[in-house]
Amino acid sequence: MKGASLMEPLYLDAYRSGRLQKRIERALGWLKKCALCPRLCCVDRLKDERGVCRTGRYAVLASYGPHFGEEDPLVGRSGSGTIFFAHCNLLCLFCQNFDISHQGHGVPVRPEHLAAVMVELQQRGCHNINFVTPTHVVPQILEALPAAVERGLRVPLVYNCGGYERVPTLRLLEGIVDIYMPDFKFWDPSVAKELCDAEDYPERAREALLEMHRQVGDLKLDPSGIARRGLLVRHLVMPEGLAGTDAICRFISERISPNTYVNIMNQYRPCGRAREVPALRRSITAREYEEALESARRASLRRLDRRRPRFLLWPN
Repeated sequence: MKGASLMEPLYLDAYRSGRLQKRIERALGWLKKCALCPRLCCVDRLKDERGVCRTGRYAVLASYGPHFGEEDPLVGRSGSGTIFFAHCNLLCLFCQNFDISHQGHGVPVRPEHLAAVMVELQQRGCHNINFVTPTHVVPQILEALPAAVERGLRVPLVYNCGGYERVPTLRLLEGIVDIYMPDFKFWDPSVAKELCDAEDYPERAREALLEMHRQVGDLKLDPSGIARRGLLVRHLVMPEGLAGTDAICRFISERISPNTYVNIMNQYRPCGRAREVPALRRSITAREYEEALESARRASLRRLDRRRPRFLLWPN
């Protein structure tokens, strides 16, 4: 991988060398006693058994299309080619895509269908293929890639996840995924326990970010400003400081890289079951968002997404 061109997606060399096929075989084997994510359900998904993610043998496709609401390096002029998978391994109770993640709206798709979707998005001019909530369908994504390559797929792959990952699963993707875009949602295990029943989330997210950065490094752009490879981290600011923004920013700067591209996001609003938690019954305030940005600057993070707050509450 050291000699790989920045302009050529990593999966092309994996396909040509035969490494991709070996990864597919390993990944599909893992479905027999599924341990793809930290939930470790150990169900036989090859027989369509379901664990926490409620996904069996085939991925469930919720929607796809060019997306213009992502970060600028992904969107460019023609949009990011998003593929939204139904269901989720994390299941945050405040999820803004609750109908997809919790209720599972979508249709099962076989590998050839998923491959056709990837190629269609490229043909529509999208700068990348952006897999949204892919953790529980890593084998299905890998399984679809050869057909997509054979049909001409040549744009980078984006792994757009919630951050609740297992390092062995991420290593299946080494030399295949070009851009990792994880969330780092919570620093405090007790908050993670309350909001998504995953007390180990902070530890798993830290491990995941370190592994992702080891694989692809800091985010690299082509001459037109489009992302080609690297790590991009998202962090959603939450009311009452529940996310632990200050500690997360320090971790990213000190343990990953101060040159990490970070999107400090301001769009939290009560969705799904959020109103069950008193602190989550309101949007964040402009002051909370500015304090989050100051945390990032104080941690010496140099590459912050340039968006500015919208639809924020102003304190009396």
